[in-house]
Amino acid sequence: MFPISNYGAMKLASEAIITAALESYLDRAFVFRFPNVVGVPATHGVILDFVRKLKATPGNLDVRGDGTQRKSYLHGDDLLDAMLHIRDHAPDKLGYFNIGPDDEGVTVKVIAEAVVARVSPQARITYGQGNKGWIGDVPKFAYSTAKLSKLGWRPRLGSTAAIRKAVDQVAQQESGK
Repeated sequence: MFPISNYGAMKLASEAIITAALESYLDRAFVFRFPNVVGVPATHGVILDFVRKLKATPGNLDVRGDGTQRKSYLHGDDLLDAMLHIRDHAPDKLGYFNIGPDDEGVTVKVIAEAVVARVSPQARITYGQGNKGWIGDVPKFAYSTAKLSKLGWRPRLGSTAAIRKAVDQVAQQESGK
């Protein structure tokens, strides 16, 4: 309820707008709270950033922060499946759902190593300092997906498998092969 970034503040404000719209003119509304979503087409995010950095400097990958940042990741295919499942199975007029895998997430270090292995295996990884990659970064994030599990939905891929699949997809997207 007390965001530390503009991004978080806008997410909170949008939930309030949806609730008000439901009172005024919507028949039904769901608020989907996403983890970090990966896959293609990639337009931003840590995987795309790392792939592009390695394309520019194949011998070294500079990582913001010390690599210990840990977050949950969900492949876009699973995200779409979850949203449709909620639409079809949620009983209430208004629902708030955390969508994501039921795991501890993945560290930036694991992501960096996966990207290097796929894109430029000879590259060295250079980490920064501190557990934040940028202002407003949350170094560790997790939330409960129990409510969604009670509706009978589980992702096909956990965070680690989603990262591996997305690294391959984004590398193909950026190289054309």
